[in-house]
Amino acid sequence: MRALVLTVSLISTALPAAAQTSDSGFGDLASLSIAAVTKGMHANIRRNLAEAAEAMPAADYAFKPTPEVRSFGQLIGHVANANFFFCSQASGEKSPATADYEKTTDKVALVKALNESLAFCDAAYAGTTDANFSQAIKTPAPGGARDATRGGVLTFNTAHNNEHYGNIIVYLRLKGRVPPSTGRVQPPRK
Repeated sequence: MRALVLTVSLISTALPAAAQTSDSGFGDLASLSIAAVTKGMHANIRRNLAEAAEAMPAADYAFKPTPEVRSFGQLIGHVANANFFFCSQASGEKSPATADYEKTTDKVALVKALNESLAFCDAAYAGTTDANFSQAIKTPAPGGARDATRGGVLTFNTAHNNEHYGNIIVYLRLKGRVPPSTGRVQPPRK
């Protein structure tokens, strides 16, 4: 009986807390396949990033919470650049990036670049299996190329995207916007 009460207590406090912040769906991602988990994690963050880039008004793409940090637009451009870089390393394909998107200021161009970078990554993640997850690759790094694995680079890319989505959430909230991951799980305001 004590175990049942403890279990119900934990669930009843954890579910509302989880519902307030994210729809990340860990239960949907749980798998014995590391490649499947990594693909699922990419799908979650790609949706959040794309929706967040759309949610911020064009006039606020120049917004910086403090002078020392990137503007919202620079942050979106940085994420697009990184997606092209990491996913080209993992897939062994040449990056289709045509610019340094962190220097782009137009919302339409930045949303397009972000979505193209995410689509480019979709192919890299889709082509990753448990059989090739640990495939050795060389990746550029300061001081020379480094040994890495295909799956390691994609895992780092997902972590990088999540890190910057955390920044994006702050920018959105400072501008009075609800982040997409929160908006999907919160009841509509009356």
